[in-house]
This record gives sequence, C-alpha cells and structure tokens, in this order.
Amino acid sequence: MSQLLRTRPATTDAMLAVFDDAATLRHALAFEAELARAEAAEGLIGAAEAEAIAALCAGIALDPAALAGEAALAGTLAIPLVARLRRALPEAAAGSLHKGATSQDVADTILVRQIREGQALLDADLARTAGALAALARRHAATPAIGRTLLQDALPIGFGLRIAQWQAGIADAAERLRREVEQGAVLQFGGAAGTRAGLAGRGAAVAARLAAALGLPDAAPWHARRGGMAGIAAALAIVIGALGKMARDVSLLAQNGVGEAREPAIPGRGGSSAMAHKRNPTGCQVALSAALRAPGLVAGLLAGLPAEEERGLGGWQAEGPALAELFLLAAGAAEAMAVIAEGLEIDEAAIARNLAAAGPGVDIGESEALTESLLTARPQPFAR
Repeated sequence: MSQLLRTRPATTDAMLAVFDDAATLRHALAFEAELARAEAAEGLIGAAEAEAIAALCAGIALDPAALAGEAALAGTLAIPLVARLRRALPEAAAGSLHKGATSQDVADTILVRQIREGQALLDADLARTAGALAALARRHAATPAIGRTLLQDALPIGFGLRIAQWQAGIADAAERLRREVEQGAVLQFGGAAGTRAGLAGRGAAVAARLAAALGLPDAAPWHARRGGMAGIAAALAIVIGALGKMARDVSLLAQNGVGEAREPAIPGRGGSSAMAHKRNPTGCQVALSAALRAPGLVAGLLAGLPAEEERGLGGWQAEGPALAELFLLAAGAAEAMAVIAEGLEIDEAAIARNLAAAGPGVDIGESEALTESLLTARPQPFAR
C-alpha cells in the first residue's frame, strides 16, 4: 500500500528514494557481493564462487512485497534474502554466500549507507539556506527593527542580526550532523556474536576490503554499541529544530498585524480551501511539524542504548525506521526553508512602522558587528 499521500507532503522525492525498498535491497545485495569478493581476495572462498555470487546479486529480480512478508515472519530481511540467493546459486557458491556474516551486519550496513546518502542530500539544501540567509543578513544588518523578547516588544536590533542567528543555528547544526555521520556511519561486520569467527584470522582484512568496496570507513564491530546511531538521530533533530526556529520566526513576522517578512509567493502554495484572501506560511508549517515529531523519534533511540549483551532485543531493530523518518522530516524541512530563504520577502516599511509604534528609538547597539561575526565564524558555503 502506497502512503505517499501521507509521507510526501512532509519530505522530498529524493529522500524517499534513499530509504525506499529498491535502495534497501540494492545495499543488501551490494553487501553480499562485496563480502564474497573480499573473502575471495583473502583466500577464504573460491574466486569462481565469489563471481557467481556477485553476478547473481547484480542481476536478480526481487519482489519487495514478498520479501517484506517473509522478513516479518523471520524477524530480519537478511534471512529470506540469503535463502533466496542460495536457492539460485550452484552448491559451492551457495555455501560460500554470507560467510562469517550475520543478519545484523547486513541491516546495519544498509542503514549506514543510507545515512551517508541522506546526509549528502540534506547538506545541499542546508547550504542553500545558509547561503541565502547570509546574503539577507548582510543586506539588512543596519536596518533598525524592534526586537522582541517573551513575545513582547523589547529594544531595537538590526533586522539582519535576527537572520544571522537563524543562519548560525542552521550552519552549526549541519556541521554537527556531518561529524556524527562521519564517526557513526561506519561498516558493521562482526559475525554471529561480534567476534569475526570462522574467517581463519582474516576478519580484519576482509572488513577493510569490504569497507573500501562499499565506500564506508572501516571499524571494529559496533553491533553492541548504539551510541553512534543515537548521536546521528540527535544531530538530525537539532538540524530540524534549527530549521524550525527560522520557521517559527518567519511565521510570526508574517502575521497580519506584523507583516515584516513573509514566504515567497508561489502559485499553488499557501492558499486556503475556504478563504481566498489568505496567504498561509505553508513552508514554515512543514518545518514546524517536523520539529514537533523529531524529539519523540530520538527518544526511542536513546531508550534502546542499554542493549542486552552482544545483540539487543528490540532496541536496535527500532533504529532503522526512526532514523529513516528523521531523515525524511529533515529533508522536507530543509527544502522548505531553502525555498523560503531564497525568496523571503522583507517589508522594510512594516519594519519601520512597527519600530516607530513601539517607540524605543533606533539604537541597534553592535548589531552590525555581531551579524558579521556570526556569518564569518564558519565557512560559506559549507566546506568539506
């Protein structure tokens, strides 16, 4: 059953593709193919058997719906997948398939490859947002505006300083996510109990070859340590929250009685089915909805950290769906706020009118210098 009517409004087609069934199976088959090649290179299985496995993985047609039903019964995708592959292989190659690996190796490695792809997509939209906000902040650094604390008029600020704070929060969150992904999204290859048993002492060499072939950093087995996944989840939630901060402010500034800034006018977006005069902040709605959903998803990963011994029951199995949802939400929020940042309409007359009505003067303190300081504290656009 398709759920696009529910999921697509909150995310992007590109991020849905990163976590869809086709991508999941592609990564699973790549794991089995490259594992066989790595083990053949280390003399653990025959070269002919490895190439038979790789050829099958490259050409086999699989029905995701049927596999999903079998995985629901078995408890993991790897069990029915490996069984199907073995039935399609000659006897010698069938015996060599999945040698020294376990289901969790497959599941975790699929997930970390999807995490890396998802982070790269996010980075692009976050860079768009940060770049557009930096330009706006500099343009309005000296524009006096009323500052607001506790939702009440306070003292004047440079309007650009408010924008620079949005930009800095988003840029910092993006950098935090990069660090967490680089450290935590690494190869998982440990075998049945995480000891790399049955590999004639060549497990480390096999892992190094497998990691290189899959484009992942090599690592010792981490199946019993889930802090890396929790860290990535928390960093995603912080990204979503930083985008939500910008969305909250833009939606407040767009209120009829304020009118200082509003989302760009886009045909088909922000209208009302009942009130033709309305111009709703629909992009902000996407980001704020994501910010409401994200904390609960992260809490689930944190709850799974006290896992049981060498392989937990229920905890790590909850990570994949939660992380996928966090990436989907982050993608929707990032794309929405990139569009807003690139087309944000700022009404200087309304800014001046609201400042005059509040009556605190026009002294914006060191707003200009603080704006530039925030914008130059990190590279523009994001650097690798």
